[in-house]
This record gives sequence, structure tokens and C-alpha cells, in this order.
Amino acid sequence: MIKDLKYYIALDYDIAARDLEENEGGGVLAYYIDLPFIMGDGNTKDEAIEDLKNAFKSYVVVSLKHQDRIVEPKDAQKSKRINITLPADLLNLIDEFSKSHNISRSLFLQ
Repeated sequence: MIKDLKYYIALDYDIAARDLEENEGGGVLAYYIDLPFIMGDGNTKDEAIEDLKNAFKSYVVVSLKHQDRIVEPKDAQKSKRINITLPADLLNLIDEFSKSHNISRSLFLQ
């Protein structure tokens, strides 16, 4: 299988989106969970995701040109449940951050 632009564009990366506060410029921020350094923004969630996909396409083109490693989505089949104990205040901070970024606690820990 040739891993070209078409291959990477077709992969199912998880996307997170969150509303930006006015002091952050307003609008919506979107990013890939597995590639949090690639982001898009817009006035709406759809615009932010479209901007994100355009940024991802540019990232893939440049990475392929330079033969850089491109992270592929994590396989959901490889997930494993664990039990951990955390101080309540730390868990509250994790939950607040996760909620503000529209992601689950588990996704935050990943």
C-alpha cells in the first residue's frame, strides 16, 4: 500500500473542538487528538474543522516531501481499561480542562 496524500486524508483521525473565549479571539478551535500541533479555527465548528483539514493536508504534503514520519490514528481496539487513584483536586482540574476542550477524561489522559 502506498502511503500518499490520498491515504492519509482518508484516515479517520479523532477531532476535538472547543469554543474560544473572547480574550482568545472568539470563534472555535479544532485540532486532531493524535496531532494536537495541527489546529484550525473559524467562526463555527464546521469552519474550524474545514480549516483544520486544510492545515492537515499542508502538513502531510510537507511531511511526505521531507520523508518525515506521519502519526496515524490510534487503533481503538488497542485500548485497555485501568484503575488509578488521584487526589480529588487533581481530578477536578483534569475534568475542568477536559470539559473546556470537549474531550473525555480518558482522552485527556491518553
